[in-house]
Amino acid sequence: MAWHWMNKFSDDLLSAKRIISGLEAKGIKIFPNNATCWHYDDKIAQKYLLESVEAPLVPTFIFYHKEEALQWLETASYPLVWKLSRGAGSVNVKLLQNRVVAMKYVRKAFTSGFLPARQVWHDANTRLSKHRKKGDLFAVVKRLPRTVRNIFNYNKLMGREIGYVYFQEFIPGNTSDTRVTVIGNRAFAFQRKVRPGDFRASGSGLLDYAPHLINNDFLRIAFEVTARIGAQSLAFDFIRTLEGVPKIIEISYCYVPEAVYECPGHWDQKLQWHPGKIWPQDAILEDLLSIY
Repeated sequence: MAWHWMNKFSDDLLSAKRIISGLEAKGIKIFPNNATCWHYDDKIAQKYLLESVEAPLVPTFIFYHKEEALQWLETASYPLVWKLSRGAGSVNVKLLQNRVVAMKYVRKAFTSGFLPARQVWHDANTRLSKHRKKGDLFAVVKRLPRTVRNIFNYNKLMGREIGYVYFQEFIPGNTSDTRVTVIGNRAFAFQRKVRPGDFRASGSGLLDYAPHLINNDFLRIAFEVTARIGAQSLAFDFIRTLEGVPKIIEISYCYVPEAVYECPGHWDQKLQWHPGKIWPQDAILEDLLSIY
């Protein structure tokens, strides 16, 4: 059984993990299994999970008490990356340039909190540009009332993100990140360019599929961490420090299938290259059927 549940549907978020746990308890083989998705759209869970398997996560700091967070900001290095636990495609991600700005985010985190769903106008220029290229801009405008309704319902059902604050160390010098998607014994990879005038690559739509740009360290780490977690498939976002050390920013079992399909080939666990495009859905189904 396969079920691609996503963070854009609040009913999926409320029910999926519970249903999957029940199905696994009955011995039913399912994609995604619990190990693959229990941490999905939950960056706090990802921090603890990746640290527990000794993955090279970008230094990440979470505080559950306001005074403790404010005290830490006194000696922190700036800029800092602030995130909410929920959100994808660079939603709920900000670069905080100094302590004064960071203190405002801390205070809000422990008072009114933050709405988890993006606003309709979030990253509008990037999204409109992507849809113009795809030629479906009219369809996007036509869906706008439904989009607004979905955002309202999501925020109403999921509630505010409150009672914690999440920071990641800012790693300078990266004009792109590398997305590595592991499906079983296959790794698909491409670079994502940083938006003009921004620091974020996720959701930019500026992709480069040239295989020679992919560092073998990223592939090796992605395979190793996926195996340690016991996941069927995971997408990793990688960057490098100024010293060249690979670091993981985030992971997700959800990803855009068309982006993976456009990869001209994939690597196996021995880092051997295999040319040819594959739909990720086909690879997932092939792995799932091989169990029976």
